[in-house]
Amino acid sequence: MKHLIKSGVAATVLLLALPAMAEVVVVVNPKAAESSMTKDQVAQFFLGKSTAMSPVDQPESAPIRAEFYKKVTDKEASQVKSLWSKLVFTGKATMPKEAADSAAVKKMVASDPKAIGYIEKSAVDASVKVIYTP
Repeated sequence: MKHLIKSGVAATVLLLALPAMAEVVVVVNPKAAESSMTKDQVAQFFLGKSTAMSPVDQPESAPIRAEFYKKVTDKEASQVKSLWSKLVFTGKATMPKEAADSAAVKKMVASDPKAIGYIEKSAVDASVKVIYTP
């Protein structure tokens, strides 16, 4: 019984120590023709495989960035950074624009019909259109 109580307390402490992950959504300009995309379609833009839309990234230090890349590309953010470095070095692509936070991503996407970005679901408003939820 004592062991069971200790295990329960330890599990509760661990859960409280983990940061709550916000739900990530992929957004585009409301005027964009796309109304939805698949995981693979979204990944194409953020892995430099398509230039039809301009990806807008969040800072490397942002937890949402790691969550997004894991859920959408099945890669760690560091693997994606390495991939982009190779693309830029060989002249095949330019790095995605980087915004300071979800509000800045939303502003950039709202002002560019070709932009695609990811933000917390709670930050969505009429200035952007959700096309994918991982």
